[in-house]
Amino acid sequence: MGFFALFLVAPILDWLRFDLNQTQLWFLGQRWSLGIDDFLAGRLSANEAALSILLRAFLPAILLIATFLGVAWRYGRLYCGWLCPHFSIVETLNQTLHRASAKYSLWDRKRTPRADRAPQRRWWPLFFLGCVAFGFLWSITLLSYLLPPAELWSRLFSGSSTPNQARFLAIGTAVFTLEFALARHLFCRFGCAVGLFQSLVWMANPKGMVVAFQRSKARDCRSCSTTAFPDGAACDGGCPMRLNARNIKRMMFSCVQCGQCLSTCETSQTAHQREPLLTWQIGADAVAETLRQRRAELDADRQPPSQPRSHRPPTTTEVP
Repeated sequence: MGFFALFLVAPILDWLRFDLNQTQLWFLGQRWSLGIDDFLAGRLSANEAALSILLRAFLPAILLIATFLGVAWRYGRLYCGWLCPHFSIVETLNQTLHRASAKYSLWDRKRTPRADRAPQRRWWPLFFLGCVAFGFLWSITLLSYLLPPAELWSRLFSGSSTPNQARFLAIGTAVFTLEFALARHLFCRFGCAVGLFQSLVWMANPKGMVVAFQRSKARDCRSCSTTAFPDGAACDGGCPMRLNARNIKRMMFSCVQCGQCLSTCETSQTAHQREPLLTWQIGADAVAETLRQRRAELDADRQPPSQPRSHRPPTTTEVP
């Protein structure tokens, strides 16, 4: 939520925005110039202008992308789970919708009940109002990254927005409202290019940080419960991306590394005076976890069909 607040105020404080009226980039309150105007005015030579573009445009972009993908390579979609302003809205609307219907999505066929809350219809207006409000706030904030925020907001309050501004705000609000109401999880999983590239890089690294499950203690999952989820599978109920936290890595493509499944597991197992079954693993331990997953799959495939299911080693999809 703090990063979401930063996302809102950054263009207002000129911390980051590109002014279309002046064709000028602002960064940390300063004009960020590539030296092109000085070159056209004859104050810089061609070599100096080229060096300025290299140092002020290409080099920062390369370093930013390399750092971003480097973090994703080692830790996965860390940005999505901890910094993304869109994901903070997704979590907020998830909880609001669940209070209204005991579902985390309008498309869910079954409810995900929680013992500490009962669905109440009075939350429905707040959910739809939140979708519209966040949709409008998102669209006008994006526009403020391209136009002077003071001018944009003053025109909005005085009702004198230009036709192009009005069209952008109307269309943007409608699109974001529908996305927030109907496709929050789908967008995060498949529609966000930032998240998609993080997942691709993370999946390519066998040493990347993963949520490891102690399959040797899978029986302890039978009594896994919390105040919110007394019927078990508490870690599944705690995942905002609707994933099975005990699954193998290739089935966790859209995991945002938020750690909510680990927190829920720790709460449940601590109540039974046991060690958590879900833990972070990285480096060689992550590789070992991947190998264990593969062996479990191979062992399950090699079992003869006549063998009773209860005697087969539990795979990630068979954990109670």
